Amino acid sequence: MLLPNHDTLSTPRTRTLRRLLLAILVGTTPVVVQADDAPLEVRGLTFKHGIAFFGELKYPADFTHFDYLNPDAPKGGTMVLPFSTAFDTLAPMSESGNGPPSGYHFRNDTLIVRSGDELSAFYGRLADGIAISEDQRTVYFRIHPEARWDDGVPITAHDVNFTFELIADEIGMGFFLRFIDDVSVISDHYVAFRLNVELTHDHITLIQYIGIMPRHIWSVQDPKAHTLEPPVSSGPYRIGQMKTGQYIEYVRNEDYWGADLPLNRGRYNFDRVRYDIYRDATVTREAFRKGLIDILDEGDVRHWVTGLPQDALDKGWLRKIRRSYGISVGIESALILNARVPRFSDPRVRKALALSVNFDWYNEKLYYGQAIRATSYWPNTIIEAHGLPSEMELALLEPFRESLPAEVFTQPFALPLSRSPDSFRENLVEAKALLAEAGWYYTEGKLRNDDGEPFTLEFLSLDAANNRTVLPWFDTLERLGIDATLRFIESSQFGYRSRHHDYEALAQGYGMLMPPTLELRSNFHSSGIDTEGSRNWTGVDLPVVDYLIEQAEDASTLEEMVAACQALDRVLMWHYFIVPLQAVEKRRTVFWDKFGIPPEPLYRPAYPDGWWFDEVKAARIGVRAESGTINE
Repeated sequence: MLLPNHDTLSTPRTRTLRRLLLAILVGTTPVVVQADDAPLEVRGLTFKHGIAFFGELKYPADFTHFDYLNPDAPKGGTMVLPFSTAFDTLAPMSESGNGPPSGYHFRNDTLIVRSGDELSAFYGRLADGIAISEDQRTVYFRIHPEARWDDGVPITAHDVNFTFELIADEIGMGFFLRFIDDVSVISDHYVAFRLNVELTHDHITLIQYIGIMPRHIWSVQDPKAHTLEPPVSSGPYRIGQMKTGQYIEYVRNEDYWGADLPLNRGRYNFDRVRYDIYRDATVTREAFRKGLIDILDEGDVRHWVTGLPQDALDKGWLRKIRRSYGISVGIESALILNARVPRFSDPRVRKALALSVNFDWYNEKLYYGQAIRATSYWPNTIIEAHGLPSEMELALLEPFRESLPAEVFTQPFALPLSRSPDSFRENLVEAKALLAEAGWYYTEGKLRNDDGEPFTLEFLSLDAANNRTVLPWFDTLERLGIDATLRFIESSQFGYRSRHHDYEALAQGYGMLMPPTLELRSNFHSSGIDTEGSRNWTGVDLPVVDYLIEQAEDASTLEEMVAACQALDRVLMWHYFIVPLQAVEKRRTVFWDKFGIPPEPLYRPAYPDGWWFDEVKAARIGVRAESGTINE
C-alpha cells in the first residue's frame, strides 16, 4: 500500500462514470494490447499516446512536433542565467541546507508532459502509452522500450514504483499524492496506478510533475545524504562543471534517449546551460548590464522602466519582452482580511476596507502606471466572471439565492475606482456608511462599536517591501477612525502564525494553475477553516462556495468547469474576502538579443528549453558562442 485509502483532495463523485474519461485517450492509431507475451492484466486495454480532459487531444499519435517549437532549431551555444540561492548538495531529496541547484529538473524525465497550447492535455514521455480502466480508478503506463539512464541501464516500471514509494511519506508531495492507493509493477514495461477515487484532471497534473528516479542508484544510496557527485540521470542534460556557491553548468547529453521524441523536437538546443549565483539583486543587474548574464526577469518595474542601458536598447542589442507565466493565473498580490476575526466577519466591514484602498494612486506613484488591478480571482481567463450570471451559473446559484448578496444576480462586480480625489472621497463616504451599518461609529476621532471598543487592525509582515503599500493605506484608515499597526516578525514566527491562521491581515498572492480545480479546495473550502497549514487564508466558510468547488471538481465538460468557476469567482468577489491589488501579469524579461525564439504558447512557456543560440545575432553584438558572454 502506497498511501492511506482516503481522499480529501476531491469529493465523492456524483456521477457513476465520467462521460468524458471514456474518450479522453484520443489518437489516430490506438493500440489494443492483445499479444500473447503481454501481461494478462493489460491484455485488451487500449493504450494511446496522450490524455486530454475538457476536450480532445490536438496532436494525433503520428504528430512530429509541437506547433510552438521549432523542430529545425540549431544545436549549440551557451545560455547563462542568474540564480539567487546557492546549492550545497546534489542529493535529490536533501532535507537540510539549500538543497539541489537550479536547473536540476533538466536531469530526469517524467512519465508524461503537459502540452503548451492546450488547456488540459498530456503526452507520453517516459511512457509511450497510457490506458484507463473501465471504472476510472486505475491508470496504466507503458514505459518506452528505448528509455535509458545515462549509464546505459534501461528505465523500467520498477523505477516508477520506487520513485512514488520513496516520496509517499514526504511532506508536500506525499500529501498531494494521497489519491494513490498503490503503484504496482505489472512487468518491466507496464506499471499501474490504482486510485481511491475516480481519475480527474488534477490527478494527472500531479503525476506529470514527478521526475522518475533510478532505483539501481538510490536503493543503495541515501537520496537525502549530502553528495556532490553528479547522479545518474535520464534527461537531456548532464551536470558538467560546477562550484558550490558560484555556478553550475549543465551539458547537453548527445546520447539522450528521448532526443527524437516528437514532444522534444525543437527543445533543449543549447550545448550548455549555466546558472551563475548572485545573492544580491543590485549585483545581478550590474552583471546583466555587463553581459555576464544573458537573460534577466525584472520584477521591479522601476528598473524595467528606467534601469536598463539605453544605448544597448537603441542599438537593438537588448530586447524587452513580456512572457506568459504559462498555466499560472490569478492574483499576484492582495490584502488578506481574516474573516475568522469577529471584526472582519461582516462583509460590509470588508467592503469598507476595500473602498479605503486607493489602487490608482499606488499604480501612478509606485508602478509607473503599469500595474494591472485584479478584478477577479482569475483575471483575463475563460473562467473570470463577466457581466451577469449565465444560465449555467444561475442553475448553480439559484438554490443559494437567499443567502447570497442580491448584487450577485443583479449587478456585474466592479471594484471601486479612485482615479481622482473626488472619486476616492466618495469611496470613503460609502465606507463610513457601511461601517455604521455594521455597528461601527466614528466618535471623537475613533471608530467604536456600541460597547465602546475601538476598531483596530494589525497587519502581519516579514517583508519590508510591504511598507510601500500598507503605510499609505494606514493613513486612509486613520481618516476612518481605525487604528492600524504594522507588525514585522521573523520568518519562523510568521510561518507558525500563518499556518495557524493567527493574524488579522497580511499580504498574500493567489496564483493558481489553470484550470484551478486542483487548488480550489485548499484555498476556499470550509474544510480548511480549522486545518493547520491550509491555504484558506481568509476563513471562507460558505455552503455555496463548498458546493461550487465540488461542482468544478466534478465537471466532465469544459462548459461545466467554466460555469462553476465563474460562479465561484462571482460569489467570492461579492463577499470581499480580500482586497485584490495586482493581477498575475506577464513576466518582464530583458535579454541580450542573441537567441532564436519560437512563438510562445498560452499554457506552457517554451522558455528556456525552446530557445536556441543564433550565431548571426550573437556576432552582431560580439558574443562568443563557446562562452556565451559579451566580449569586452
